[in-house]
Amino acid sequence: MSTLPERLERWQLPLCLAAVLAGFAVGWAVPAVSAPLELILTPVLALLMCATFLAVPLGQLGASLRDVRFVGAILVLNFLVVPGVVWMLTRTDAGLLLAAGPVDAGVRIGVALVLLAPCVDYVIAFTGIAGGARERLLAAAPLLLLVQGILLPVYLPLMVGGTELTVEPGPFVEALVFLIVIPLIVAALTQATHSRSGIARGISRAGAAWMVPLMMATLFTVVAAQSAQIGSAIGTVLTAVPTYIVFVVLMLPLGLLVGRVFRLDIAGARALTMSGATRNSLVVLPLALALPEPLHGAALVIVTQTLVELTAMPAVVRAVPRIIR
Repeated sequence: MSTLPERLERWQLPLCLAAVLAGFAVGWAVPAVSAPLELILTPVLALLMCATFLAVPLGQLGASLRDVRFVGAILVLNFLVVPGVVWMLTRTDAGLLLAAGPVDAGVRIGVALVLLAPCVDYVIAFTGIAGGARERLLAAAPLLLLVQGILLPVYLPLMVGGTELTVEPGPFVEALVFLIVIPLIVAALTQATHSRSGIARGISRAGAAWMVPLMMATLFTVVAAQSAQIGSAIGTVLTAVPTYIVFVVLMLPLGLLVGRVFRLDIAGARALTMSGATRNSLVVLPLALALPEPLHGAALVIVTQTLVELTAMPAVVRAVPRIIR
């Protein structure tokens, strides 16, 4: 008989979608919850990352990072191929945002910001569902977060044109410390002392049991904190939805192509493709919330990207194993 954590992981996608719908309903009905929920978002996400790190043997991370082919492929896909796709979708005549007419600067910034940032959290769990090498993706997570923090200030002004925008590195340094470094240290110490510490074994069991509930709590917190604003600006938000859908559709064959160029094995190619298709909405949201008032549409379309991505994820985790055999 399967354990409770195994049953929760099996039903992870519908449970996450239920958390999103519940967050939207609560945020819409009780707008006053927005401010307190924004305050607890970072601690909740940090706990989620700690549980994620606990789920993978960290002793294998060194060998995973020495997989130069996989690391090269994931950097090329996310920081060379993806910016080209984002440029096409937001800045050229073929871009869906431009096709809809004049676009709010905050919307353009939010779309570019979230699509340029590769996911480093729940993509690891979804990669496991799709049969990908989640331990290699986990090993690359700190590198992905570091590189996006360096390159976003370079890429973002190119994507948003003449919009006056200054991207401060502070939020990304904070995210690196609180969402990657500290959870990684906690997980490493826990695994290193697992055999001789009852506390470490208890933390490991708690991480396994609470992985899916923490993901649900994170999604609920994000959506509930922003749903009232989304509802009042629904027309603006909907302009970004076609772009998000096309992005996911394009990234599946592009991930397959880059995987073949780098001659990755099946598990590596699946992990690479999942990394290209999923974005870092939960981590870049604090940066969008720090933008000036006229650009607050950025936060709304970032939350919208989470909704679109989670809605598409059941199809993606089924399509990736069929595309990459």
